[in-house]
Amino acid sequence: MTDQIKSEIRDGMLIEWDVPIMMDDGVVLRADVYRPIEEGKYPVIMNHGTYGKWLHLEDAYPLQWKSMVENHPDVPAGSTNKYQTWEAVDPEKWVPDGYICVRVDSRGSGRSPGYLHPWSPREIKDYHDCIEWAAIQSWCNNKVGLCGISYYAMNQWQVAGLQPPHLTAMCAWEGAADFYRDMSFHGGLYNTWLDSWFENSAMPRQHGLGSNGYRSRVNGDLVSGPETLSEEELGSNRSDFAGEFFSHPMEGEFWKERSGNLSKIEVPFFSAGNWGGHGLHLRGNVEGFMRASSKEKWLEIHGLEHWTHFYTDYGVNLQKKFFGHFLKGEDTGWKDQPPVQLQVRHVDETFVERAENEWPLARTQWTKFYLHPEDHSLRPEPSSVAENVTYEALGDGVTFLYQNGKSICKRFTTRKASIYPFD
Repeated sequence: MTDQIKSEIRDGMLIEWDVPIMMDDGVVLRADVYRPIEEGKYPVIMNHGTYGKWLHLEDAYPLQWKSMVENHPDVPAGSTNKYQTWEAVDPEKWVPDGYICVRVDSRGSGRSPGYLHPWSPREIKDYHDCIEWAAIQSWCNNKVGLCGISYYAMNQWQVAGLQPPHLTAMCAWEGAADFYRDMSFHGGLYNTWLDSWFENSAMPRQHGLGSNGYRSRVNGDLVSGPETLSEEELGSNRSDFAGEFFSHPMEGEFWKERSGNLSKIEVPFFSAGNWGGHGLHLRGNVEGFMRASSKEKWLEIHGLEHWTHFYTDYGVNLQKKFFGHFLKGEDTGWKDQPPVQLQVRHVDETFVERAENEWPLARTQWTKFYLHPEDHSLRPEPSSVAENVTYEALGDGVTFLYQNGKSICKRFTTRKASIYPFD
């Protein structure tokens, strides 16, 4: 590597921009390294993906950022928030505690050239190699942890199955694990969300957009540069993402190589799910916890919006307790963390914390409920009436209500195929 790495000291951190990481096929990925100014060896918190390491969270998702800072003042507190990016840790809240934050633009996205192919075997092999690259750097204590939401959690399940030697611990926050069941074909029906996700979240960060893309707040440079490619060149440098997924309607090798091999995961991990993420991530967090081979694993399930608690003090404190224990050997109290921690939602929309020893809960009383088409109710006994219920495929669906006394406590909607959890 002959690159002259640009580094600077700012906001209490030593930051190295666009650090090159050579892959085994000659493609050079680009990473930003945020580390303490004082020389030493520190553990790494890494994420690797398509969202653009130089793209500020507010520029990418202004409504989400506005909601968080207004409703949860602890999110922006204690930080200039210059380095906030979508679904990744804020280095200003981690570097002072003796961590190094490494953000890698995955192949074909942001500052990293190559063919954009999200969650592909090639991309996960790159992730494996980035972990091993970070571990042997002079500033690393040979311990690498992974932390992030959604994309940055889903590829944790994938890469952990490859068993990188220096992967020490991981925090998969709201991340699908089985790409066929959790994300692509819910109950055998294709999830068209994938089409819009690729067009709205991956393509706008594709490497080669250059001056046609975003410009970074933190350094004024191009998020997806430095070169600006034509539409034809951009198209030839990315996969037919939605078409590729849609053309594989049955489970098989295509999906197997894109889903985390949970039985191969042995590293300690913290799986954090969201009750509201049943349509994409929640199953992955629960199945990951239940099926991974790791002897040291924890499950937490919370509420609120998909992204919020990762950034709140509640979430950050849990993450730091976990990583402090496994990456730094500190007595953070994690040894007393219950195997399962639930934020149980009540009818008044409040959440009450509850500790459990296992999942599924040993005292669960499995109860069948039956749809009653005659009055759109949900009851413990089967219906005696044979009747059809129809609805518009793109309409509001059909709602069946279960009543406990006078209050409605559960709702089942056929179109969304969802049970809303109330205590």
